[in-house]
Amino acid sequence: MNRGTTGRETAARPLVPQQRTARTPSWAAPDPLDRLAAQLGDFAAAAVHPDEIAAVLESDGLSDDQIRERYGVRNSFALAEELYARVPRRHPEPDAPPHDPWRADLRACLLRGLAFALPGLAYVLGAPLLTGPPGALGLPPGTVPLLAGALFGWTWNQGLSHRAYAWLGLGDRPAARRCLLVGAPLGALLGALTALAFAGPADGAAVAFAAGQSCYLGASTTLLVLGRERALLAALAPLTAGALLALARPVPDPLGLTVLVGSLAAVMLLGLLSVAPSLRKPAPASDAPAAAASLPYALFGLGSGALVLYAALGDVLAGQEHSALAAPSAVALTLSMGPAEWLLYRFRSGSLAGLRTTGTPHAFRRATLRTGVECLAAYLLVLLALGLSATALWPDTPGLTAVRLADLLLLGVVLWTGLLLQSFGAVRGTAAVCCAAALAQTLALLTHLADPHGVALTVYATAAAVQALLVRTLLGRATAHR
Repeated sequence: MNRGTTGRETAARPLVPQQRTARTPSWAAPDPLDRLAAQLGDFAAAAVHPDEIAAVLESDGLSDDQIRERYGVRNSFALAEELYARVPRRHPEPDAPPHDPWRADLRACLLRGLAFALPGLAYVLGAPLLTGPPGALGLPPGTVPLLAGALFGWTWNQGLSHRAYAWLGLGDRPAARRCLLVGAPLGALLGALTALAFAGPADGAAVAFAAGQSCYLGASTTLLVLGRERALLAALAPLTAGALLALARPVPDPLGLTVLVGSLAAVMLLGLLSVAPSLRKPAPASDAPAAAASLPYALFGLGSGALVLYAALGDVLAGQEHSALAAPSAVALTLSMGPAEWLLYRFRSGSLAGLRTTGTPHAFRRATLRTGVECLAAYLLVLLALGLSATALWPDTPGLTAVRLADLLLLGVVLWTGLLLQSFGAVRGTAAVCCAAALAQTLALLTHLADPHGVALTVYATAAAVQALLVRTLLGRATAHR
């Protein structure tokens, strides 16, 4: 065997340039580095760091002595850096479109939006049952216990749904069912007791209605978490038909009560059947998610729920006329939750595309923020259309003024950016912002400020600006999109 030929050199033979002949002038000979760059081809172009090229050179058996002799650089790393600088970056496209785990069915999201909104029709059938003297702050009879029960229910069930989803994320569906089986009835009981605590002597019917409301919230949360939106909508069909009939002509109180109780019983039965299989399953082997982790989600439910209630009852609470004026705003906000959920998925999909197509943190941040602005603008357009439609269809309601329209859209910004932050787990900041905004409006009400709409506009604008800053700061980093 020739002494100058070793196994390493034989393995590296594809990278050895052709020997110059005596008839080839040195100035006309091809550059060995150019020939090597051409041999490495697409690999060198697709490398994201010179060390990748150095690893290939070493795996082909090139020693540092051979590299110095043939290419005039000190070692494999220096040669890799030279090749990395000479070859333009180009990355091969995948053969098929990359998988997008954030694709969502728009129809399913719209069905969830309907499931959020249709229960509000229960108040159309239940209103004749709530009679008596005005309650605190001049509110209609029974309003205070109903609002107290609703706020508690939204708070409790937001935390409960997060805990159940945490079990689902661990792949333990039976544990999620058990969580709902225990948490939903307990929340219904505590919601009824909360309504009772805020009730007056003449609010017996309101407390009963609030107890039914609490039972519905627990059962519907169970169905929504387990993905049974269609079953929930089917159970609400009698309620929907009865409420639409009541809007057209008076409905006898016994018939209205029968429809309410029947729809509630159907929803509760479906919820029970959905969690019943968990009774036959063994206890989970995995560690339980920390209960304290669900507290920020519950507080977000409290703050956002209070903001929506203020949007619906701001004029009534301020003692002004046209108490029904803001009700279409609450209807629009509730119906918009379906499109809002779909746009959250679109944002996640767009940010995933940004991870694939951008090469620097600054470019990724710019692409992510552009996607966020586009999704937020789409949501506000939907909210505007729903607000105008609800105002036009709602009986005895004047048109939206510029101030009220600004209130609605700014509150939409607060809610959508809050949901966006919550979907990334950055819930503490948005919970603090929403609770602070609700507290500010409460203090403005208790101190009898002369311009409640001006206060609301200031509160919503401030909260929207703070949450937009949180989105820019927290979601502009690639590590937040794991």
